[in-house]
Amino acid sequence: MAKLFGTDGVRGVANTGLKPELAFRLGRCGAAILSRQKSGVRVVVGRDTRISGDMLEAALIAGICSVGGEVIKVGVLPTPAVAWLTRELEADAGVMISASHNPVEDNGIKFFSHSGHKLPDQLEEEIEELLNKSEDNLPRPTGVGLGRVKELKEISDRYVNYVCSTVNKSLSGMRVVLDCANGAAYQVAGEIFLRLGAEVFLLNNTPDGTNINLKCGSTNPETLQAEVLAKKAHVGLAFDGDSDRVIAVDEKGQIVNGDAIMTILALEWHKQGKLPGDQLVVTVMSNYGLHKTLKGAGLKVRQTKVGDRYVLEEMLKRGAVLGGEQSGHIILLDYNTTGDGLITGVQLLQVMVNTGKSLSELASVMPHLPQLLVNVTVRNKDAAMENPKLLEAVETVQEKLAGRGRVLVRPSGTEPIIRLMLEGPDEEELNSLMEILKKAVVEGE
Repeated sequence: MAKLFGTDGVRGVANTGLKPELAFRLGRCGAAILSRQKSGVRVVVGRDTRISGDMLEAALIAGICSVGGEVIKVGVLPTPAVAWLTRELEADAGVMISASHNPVEDNGIKFFSHSGHKLPDQLEEEIEELLNKSEDNLPRPTGVGLGRVKELKEISDRYVNYVCSTVNKSLSGMRVVLDCANGAAYQVAGEIFLRLGAEVFLLNNTPDGTNINLKCGSTNPETLQAEVLAKKAHVGLAFDGDSDRVIAVDEKGQIVNGDAIMTILALEWHKQGKLPGDQLVVTVMSNYGLHKTLKGAGLKVRQTKVGDRYVLEEMLKRGAVLGGEQSGHIILLDYNTTGDGLITGVQLLQVMVNTGKSLSELASVMPHLPQLLVNVTVRNKDAAMENPKLLEAVETVQEKLAGRGRVLVRPSGTEPIIRLMLEGPDEEELNSLMEILKKAVVEGE
């Protein structure tokens, strides 16, 4: 049987791949595993605005209650809010029902431990093993032994207050456009920036269950770019469906991606003595310009494979407080245990206030080297990665880009594909070098 848990929980097309029956079993088995560590387990449950959220939430909660678990139902809230509330309410676990930046057809179920971190691999494996058993021998309490649901309708205000508390200067005088992706941030994003004193313009904050991430949000920032220019705003922020990511737009309508945001924060925090170990953790996909800028400033850049789970693991291992991905999934461990687009956004604006600089000026310190990405379909990706022709080609390209750029060749985690990535100062040169790599992969088949 295929592995159920991926790097970001359980994902699938709602009602076919991710059925309510599976959600019920996940709630039941998850609560049972967590109950081994403590009886009377309490679980925070939140979701985004997808139409399938009602169905999956009801099934998941029923599963938790069926083994005696108690549910704290917080409704539509960002993923980072659920992680934070799990700790704040001293719950034993948290669950977020969301497929993040994916289209409306998809949904997902992600567990958090009592500390607000994603569940360790071992616990996920135990839940999956229990779920795959042919017989369900888990407890079925009756009467007073059944779990109950407590709905906290005004709980979002606590998260709003917390996000606001992470900065100490007003955003008064700043004009900010927020693209809420018709997702989980639609109720809290505007309130946060208004309370901090900004003049706020909202985009895509009228979810109807079907329009989450639809031509909007962090993966489609074109409308935000136009609106920033139209409103003569200082900055625009685009969140994804569950608000664990953010992409910024400067006053000129230019994209400021996760790499640039992390560079801005790292340099400012380093200057303020708030960057332990003078280090930043990124994935192998971060632009070479980030490496060049931060190393030039005396900072260390740690690399992991793609996935925020691996970024967090490295951060905890190294004692780092700042890390993330080019996509805008940025972890600020001083403030939250997972990517938090809203906290990242207010921290970015705080740098603008502290320095008196525009976002375009702050972002200009990091040159974006041209990045070329190509996927090549192969019969056997493991064999392709070991092919002598490809290994020789990689070495040749590395020599040509030495000190000026880099080459990355990696297999897809889910498809028979070899992913080729080149970075360097000259796009024409990169196209020529990419042909060498592509030819080596094809000839090695």
